[in-house]
Amino acid sequence: MPSWKLVSGLCLGFLGVLMGVGGISYALVSKPNINEAASAQNNVYYWADGTQMVATGGAVNRQELKYEQIPEEMRNAVISAENKSFETDKGIDPVGIGRALVNMATGGETQGGSTITQQYVKNSMLSQDQTLKRKFQELFITLKVAGEDSKEKVMAGYLNVSYYGRGASGLQAAARTYYNKDADELNASECAFLATLLKGASYYDPAGAPDIDKNNATAEKNTKRAKERWEWILDEQVKDGRMTAEDRAKYTKFPMPLPKKKDAKLGGQTGYLVELSKKYFLANNDQGIDAKQLELGGYEIHTTFQKKRVKQLEDAVNKVYKAKIRPEERPKTDTHVEFGGASVDAKTGAIIATYGGQDATTHFTNNADATGAQVGSTWKPFVLAAAMQYGVRDPSGGPEQSNSQRTQVSPESIYNGDDGLRIRDYTGKIWLNEDDKEWRQTNDGNYDYGEIDLRTAMEKSANSPFVQLGMDVGTDKVRDVAVASGLKNDDFMADATVPSFSIGTSSPSAIRMAGSYATFATSGQQNDTYSVTEVKKGGEVVFQHKKQPKRAFSPVIADNVTDVLKNVVENGTGEPARLEGREAAGKTGTTDGNRSAWFVGYTPQISTAISMFRYDDDETNKQREFLKMFGTGGEEKIHGNSFPASIWHDYMTGAMKGKKAISFPEPKDLGDVVWGGGAVSPSPTPSPTPSPTPSEEEPPPSPTPTQTTPTPPTPTPTKTCGIFDPNCQEANGGANAGADGGGDNAGADGGAANGGADGGADGGATDGSDNGGSQGAGGNPGGTGSIWGNSG
Repeated sequence: MPSWKLVSGLCLGFLGVLMGVGGISYALVSKPNINEAASAQNNVYYWADGTQMVATGGAVNRQELKYEQIPEEMRNAVISAENKSFETDKGIDPVGIGRALVNMATGGETQGGSTITQQYVKNSMLSQDQTLKRKFQELFITLKVAGEDSKEKVMAGYLNVSYYGRGASGLQAAARTYYNKDADELNASECAFLATLLKGASYYDPAGAPDIDKNNATAEKNTKRAKERWEWILDEQVKDGRMTAEDRAKYTKFPMPLPKKKDAKLGGQTGYLVELSKKYFLANNDQGIDAKQLELGGYEIHTTFQKKRVKQLEDAVNKVYKAKIRPEERPKTDTHVEFGGASVDAKTGAIIATYGGQDATTHFTNNADATGAQVGSTWKPFVLAAAMQYGVRDPSGGPEQSNSQRTQVSPESIYNGDDGLRIRDYTGKIWLNEDDKEWRQTNDGNYDYGEIDLRTAMEKSANSPFVQLGMDVGTDKVRDVAVASGLKNDDFMADATVPSFSIGTSSPSAIRMAGSYATFATSGQQNDTYSVTEVKKGGEVVFQHKKQPKRAFSPVIADNVTDVLKNVVENGTGEPARLEGREAAGKTGTTDGNRSAWFVGYTPQISTAISMFRYDDDETNKQREFLKMFGTGGEEKIHGNSFPASIWHDYMTGAMKGKKAISFPEPKDLGDVVWGGGAVSPSPTPSPTPSPTPSEEEPPPSPTPTQTTPTPPTPTPTKTCGIFDPNCQEANGGANAGADGGGDNAGADGGAANGGADGGADGGATDGSDNGGSQGAGGNPGGTGSIWGNSG
């Protein structure tokens, strides 16, 4: 056993080594060079072919101030808010440093506990890496600065190199950017606001930063945060004796800064593309690079966007705008008309084009991202896929049933397509809404389809069969399939416990819808959408996209959905989207109240989603909502097969030019023919059901066709592998004459898929749009507890 002398000697020796290393480190480190720290570069964004799209940012907007030029009110605000002991401390906070080191060692949060001196050193260092080596280096530099520089020099340095957002580095630039005045003209109230920005401009600038965080950095939330912290800083100064109560009483009105200016270089579609790329990179890089570091510049961002495709999509939208949308002639119907669009490489998930609005410098919401516009009947393929994937439940069983208790559904299954159909849960019990009234599902145009197979119901876009099918399978399973295909189980996913969920009360982005349908195009292989392939800084790669394909559905399921959607384009509501000389599949969508319309479709190579809606674009109006489109563009009613399908057709015609015409895989048979929703199983000598007009068009005024019983299908070959095996390639067969009814009110369960970009994509929706989405959803009859749903 070692003696205490040996132990103590070793400890003293180790301590001596540490002191020696510390002394050498202290001697070798250099103090910050403010001018060097401020010499940031442009961020350069590149098209997919490697040519330059745009250079943003430029040199950092900064002008150095001397200590005496800095208002005392600003110094007081910063000390009270950031570091109350600044005037007496030694430049470091040992407790804060210890906490940061422990957090780093355990993989926890790496920020926190810094003094003004430490922040000055940190902001002055070119490298912002959150590593142990950098923290120790920062510590020694801080000690050197605290020991050799005056408090006045440290304070001036801190305020001169700190970033205040909007490209402004330093107090003088911030004063000019936010109030158009010099720093020495700022009053105590304005100084308190600028001090709030030091906590993180992206979350305290009242203009918002939806490109950084569409959910939490909205203008409304940022303004609320800024006001609260502004008041707190003023109150803290009174507590600290840096402001009298009398002076504090003068400042009751928040000093709202000037509106944010837009960079002319980011006009047209460019600003939307930059926003999507920026957001995707910030959300997916693993080096801790944040918005502040990115805005200081020096990065090369290589995107997936194809310049020619972006122009083709913009031209297709503008063609409709110029020919049909006339706000001067029809101000009540043609104002506030918006389109959104996204096009994805089906094989990889790369976003090749988006349409975010007419101009990113005047319309700040990116329409390719989630806007709150409900997707309507473009949701029905998820219901069909869920019926194939999971099957309908046994009415005699419990809500949660195993695969062996369920019956896998064939697209030839028969359901009741009547207008006003009473919707039932899976046991056959009539579903009541929140007002204890029967849920009766309408069809577009109030058309009765009678007994109709699911393939034809999709072709005609009948609502009642898919609402009942969703109840039979379980709306939670429908949600799970949507998530597996690439959508996110987030705020834009509607309530999955009500029948209308199955006909599109959710409001995912055009980007995510294009990516989700791409999963059907690739026979069930799901790829997250993305907008950035690689990012470099100083020639070094700091980010590279990694493909992580996942199996969402077996090929037999995905290919059957595609076959049904191909029929929609060839014979149904999607005929206006038909492409000459090549196969396409897709679905129209229209919502009740005619507040939004969609067309989402794909070829084997490209998947594209187009949305149309009217939305009050006055971001100061708290009562913003989606507006009805009756009469818009001179049309009696806007359907998915009108302007959205027309835009899709024109864009895809150009985008597919020169590409090989590829056919979709021939689908294998699967599932049993189910008779659901009150449809009567066949008699020995049935007669066919009349074929009604597709519901995306106004139905004819003729009487409702008489319901007749269709011919039962010929049995298909016996199964040789499990019908619920996701990798099963064999045909499933048989016929089932049993009647199924009803649905599920079970809660959510089912995973989340990272759809990647929003341009990362989902690039950022403003809070106004989010609120508008909920307003619209709430106002639409298809909302929670309603007896009506979406259509078309």
